[in-house]
Amino acid sequence: MELTVKWLAGSDDLTDVRRVRDPVFIGEQGIAPELEYDAMDAMAEHLVIYADGQPVAAGRLYQKDGHYMFGRVSVLPEHRGKHFGILVVRQLLARAYRAGAPEVHIHAQAYLEGFYRQLGFTPYGDPFDEAGIVHISMVAVRGKHHELSDKSLLAKATREE
Repeated sequence: MELTVKWLAGSDDLTDVRRVRDPVFIGEQGIAPELEYDAMDAMAEHLVIYADGQPVAAGRLYQKDGHYMFGRVSVLPEHRGKHFGILVVRQLLARAYRAGAPEVHIHAQAYLEGFYRQLGFTPYGDPFDEAGIVHISMVAVRGKHHELSDKSLLAKATREE
């Protein structure tokens, strides 16, 4: 399996982003398209991971109110369990830290709290509803996230076809 990581600006053609997010958020989770795609998409940097030329995972990174935030982390169902979600998070964190972010925030779906904790995120505040799904705010502080290298993750994803 050949893996490629591609960054897109919000003004770019986001067709491949939609090819991942639509089945996950609109199809599986029943989120209305008008809620799934918002003003942040135009401001965000979007990450797409391709396996053999096909988009399989995505996420976005943006700044809001002086904070770096990421979200819309998604992996197509048939590609879950291959470390693509971890790779997306690590890439988004690395991009934010290279840009000077001291910390990065996410509004995570509550059932994924454990996943993000393993990657060094800490929850804060009370759970809240977003698009009919319970979420929790979480933060990762520079230098305190899980140190598994992207090369290691790429190797694992490639082996676990």
